[in-house]
Amino acid sequence: MSKLFNIDIQPKQAIYYGAGIVLGAGFAYAAYSFTKKILDNRIPKKWRKVGEVTDLLCYPIKSCGWIRINDFDTSKIGIESGSIRDRVFMIVRTANGEFITARAYPTLVQVMPVIKDNVMTLSAPGMRNIHIDIERLYSVPSTKASVWNQEVDVMDAGEEAAQWFSRFILKEDFGLRLVFYPHSFPTRDVRPKNKIFDTTIPDDTGALHDATSFMLINEASIGDLNTRIKNPVTPLQFRPNIVIKGPNAFEEDNWKWVKIGNETIFRNVKPCTRCIFTNIDPETAERNPEEEPLKTLKKYRQFEKSGDSPVMGIHLGIREVGKLKIGDAVYVEDE
Repeated sequence: MSKLFNIDIQPKQAIYYGAGIVLGAGFAYAAYSFTKKILDNRIPKKWRKVGEVTDLLCYPIKSCGWIRINDFDTSKIGIESGSIRDRVFMIVRTANGEFITARAYPTLVQVMPVIKDNVMTLSAPGMRNIHIDIERLYSVPSTKASVWNQEVDVMDAGEEAAQWFSRFILKEDFGLRLVFYPHSFPTRDVRPKNKIFDTTIPDDTGALHDATSFMLINEASIGDLNTRIKNPVTPLQFRPNIVIKGPNAFEEDNWKWVKIGNETIFRNVKPCTRCIFTNIDPETAERNPEEEPLKTLKKYRQFEKSGDSPVMGIHLGIREVGKLKIGDAVYVEDE
């Protein structure tokens, strides 16, 4: 005869009783986890002001130059203004559709886009300007490309763009192509390396973004870094969409929610991990010979879940779309 909780019961009864406790505990934990997830994703009712927006940046072509304007709309795939949308173009290898970035080809950052009336004009040192009719791309047959080993449907931007990028990047007449993401919603799953963060969801993966459709940088955090390195850097070195001032350095690490202006609300999805791209000067495309600022960041900005990659900035997921403009107040949840 077995004793469980000082109650005399038969062996078979003990098994059933124990199984009931285990199942009950399992259901209780599942219920707790489910409830906690709902509460964690509930938009706050109280906010406190922490700063204001100082810059807004859009990168129409992944790894290429930026467009800076005073105000943007927001959408599921990032900031946008008419035909100006964030990271909806990228350069891929002709042979296999695999994307390339400035990590391997730094001169990509010198490709500067200007978009007006649905036409994107591209310029680069030593190259003649070319013009790409964005509206036309919605009607061409779709093809496949790959970003971080994830397949996406894209539209090919044509032979002129392919030759232009091949000549500028590879110094060849062929080898690269420019492709366009036509959708207004994300189509990829969360990258496996990002699933360690339980706040990441497919709805936030953006167009052709690395992690999420929005990234925020705090000026004070850049300022802290600049006290530790010989040659100061600017937020552009980190390719943010939203730059803010007001909070203390790295205060953003601990935010759960961010509200900008009167209506736009974001969830802090994950910290933004950094790679060798950070060492490339956004103006000259030159790599820092001392591997800065990445080397210094690795000394004091590595998190438990970020592996060998240091952190600067936060990845955001949109929860309430609205407008963003320079000078907007920035709020966080008031606990």
